[in-house]
Amino acid sequence: MKMRTLFIAALLVGAFVAYSNQSGFVAAPDSPVNVSWTAPTVALSAGLSADEQNNIDIYKAADASVVYITSTVYQEDFFFGPQKSQGIGSGFIISGDGQILTNNHVVSGSSELEVTMPDKTRYKAQIITRNPSDDLALIKIDPKNKKLPVLKLGDSEALKVGQKVLAIGNPFGLSGTLTTGVVSALGRTFRTEERELEGMIQTDASINSGNSGGPLLDSQGNVIGINTAIYGPGGGSVGIGFAMPINRAKRLLEDLESGLRTAQPSIGVTTQPMFGDWARALDYPETGGLLVQNVGQRSPAARAGVRGADRRVRVGNYAILYGGDFITHVDGKPVKGEDDISRAASSKHAGDVVELTVIRGGRTMKLSVTLAPLDDAV
Repeated sequence: MKMRTLFIAALLVGAFVAYSNQSGFVAAPDSPVNVSWTAPTVALSAGLSADEQNNIDIYKAADASVVYITSTVYQEDFFFGPQKSQGIGSGFIISGDGQILTNNHVVSGSSELEVTMPDKTRYKAQIITRNPSDDLALIKIDPKNKKLPVLKLGDSEALKVGQKVLAIGNPFGLSGTLTTGVVSALGRTFRTEERELEGMIQTDASINSGNSGGPLLDSQGNVIGINTAIYGPGGGSVGIGFAMPINRAKRLLEDLESGLRTAQPSIGVTTQPMFGDWARALDYPETGGLLVQNVGQRSPAARAGVRGADRRVRVGNYAILYGGDFITHVDGKPVKGEDDISRAASSKHAGDVVELTVIRGGRTMKLSVTLAPLDDAV
């Protein structure tokens, strides 16, 4: 009986030791009751989601084509001596021989332009052409016999609100910075200190000082916009940024190649969109249109006879400038948004005509607006 009890006890001890070894538990040499857990010999990293991998792939492919631009301006100080100041921005390479797209405000007024590549190579740059009205500029560096990596230009007409976008640039001089977000809205009008920019892409991808001129990319890595402006106190990002649609830049490049003069994207009017109940309240078709508020003096619209408002009326809780032409169609197409005019103009050249169908005093008429050439004065 005693031998049987000892045999069972030995089996239990052996089973416990075997279980402890298989489970990672070992007895400490100084204490038979002290055990510790042994971690696996290989640590497993967390898997990347498909969206994360997409971000990584796009950044790897695009970062080498995004450059850092330094603009130097010399001005006289109080004692009439030369005072040097510098501005920073971003740009991206679109041709292997060194053509770079950026914003006009990044390079405007500069005495010297320097481009720094991601590998820290520096080049002097010169301005090839500019479009101040769209805040666009094309500059060029000479990479000698080196062929530079380029970004592919996409189609900004196909954008949808909600689709993913990625911005790469040099905010505050921090080179190669990636931020992500979505298209928040399309066709926005944004006023800078110098001019009104129409048809802008609004995004919540973080954009800050130094991002200007950098690319806004879609999920395929195509450039669909040029990061241009931010909205926020003190120039800081609050989730509202604006990018110029890339199709505007493509038109600039096409005009440069063909030798044609670029047309002003604006015909010289400010308008108020009116649709549905608002349009009906003013006795206009509820399909809507654009109510002209002001017409610029000597503008293409003024020369075509477009009329602005002459009085103020109240619609609900809003005061509206009233009495101007009500634009229902642009080039025969029904008005759907406030940027329809600028979009039509941006696809044309100086001397081309934009046809407006307007309602004036209860009568429908057509006005032909001849586009003026872009002012290329530096």
